[in-house]
Amino acid sequence: MQALIDELGQYLRHERGQSEHTQKAYCNILNRFAEWAEGEAIESWNEVTLTHLLGYLQHQREDSKPEPEDEPKKRGRPRSELAKLSTASLYLEIAALKLFFRFCVQEEFLPTNHAENLSLPRRWKRLPKALTQTEIEQLLQPFTPITPASLCDHAMLELCYASGLRLAELRGLRMEQIRLDAGFVQVIGKGNKERVVPVGRRAVEAIERYLTAGRPKLVRDKSPGNVFLTSRGTAFAAVTLWTRLKKRFIAAGIIRNITPHMLRHSFATHLLEHGADLRVIQELLGHSSISTTEVYTHVAGQRLKKVHQQYHPREQITPLGDEEPETRPQ
Repeated sequence: MQALIDELGQYLRHERGQSEHTQKAYCNILNRFAEWAEGEAIESWNEVTLTHLLGYLQHQREDSKPEPEDEPKKRGRPRSELAKLSTASLYLEIAALKLFFRFCVQEEFLPTNHAENLSLPRRWKRLPKALTQTEIEQLLQPFTPITPASLCDHAMLELCYASGLRLAELRGLRMEQIRLDAGFVQVIGKGNKERVVPVGRRAVEAIERYLTAGRPKLVRDKSPGNVFLTSRGTAFAAVTLWTRLKKRFIAAGIIRNITPHMLRHSFATHLLEHGADLRVIQELLGHSSISTTEVYTHVAGQRLKKVHQQYHPREQITPLGDEEPETRPQ
């Protein structure tokens, strides 16, 4: 069964241009299914039916028995965690199975798509978390002391907020993709889709300072052409980049739950609050569907409602019956 899972991984990588994270997520799901199938005495994908797929999904939802402490843990998530699959996780499980069978039938590895009748659950859209504009100002204050690393961090944060880049796009950005004189960068996003994103004046200034006084001191003989480099002159790994930026959030006094996409969400939310068209925001973010971008209308709407309640004069009126008695001049 492993051979066809590997074939799908190659397809996702080379033909669909999916990220390494997406490839691993889909292949891990299929490996879990193969492990479950082995316990059901299923030896090949040709033996799998719709009944088996439904049985597997039911197993994922209902098997709540934690493994005994003296038993070695199985690869992947523990069984107790599988029992608590969220709707989003179940959606991904079904999506992976549907994609796999569609691919196998298309490539004639399997004769029948048994997953085509699986229904995807309705997903509730999680509202993105954005920083306030006060928090943004705190975060983007120039760092001291001035070092190559601090110039790099400041430039990365300014660029993320100015252009709404994903962290993967930020760490993959190369020198030939930036056009500071014209005020834009060329970004390779999800699915290897290219888009041109404008860069604001402050971000341009921060990047220029880094390129002049920071990056030359980080470059080594074998350094790649990435714009942003670690202190060892290498490209950032995903975890290293987020750890660096998260420290800057904490140093700025932002101690609430911080997520890697928070600056991207702030970029979109603040544009919308200041009157930007939703279609323009979609293009800037690189969303293939406008429905993905529409979630920001809920965030902006909630914030506008809060401002309205706080400042509108009709919202400040004391409820009837609670008025202070009028005092007449003697």
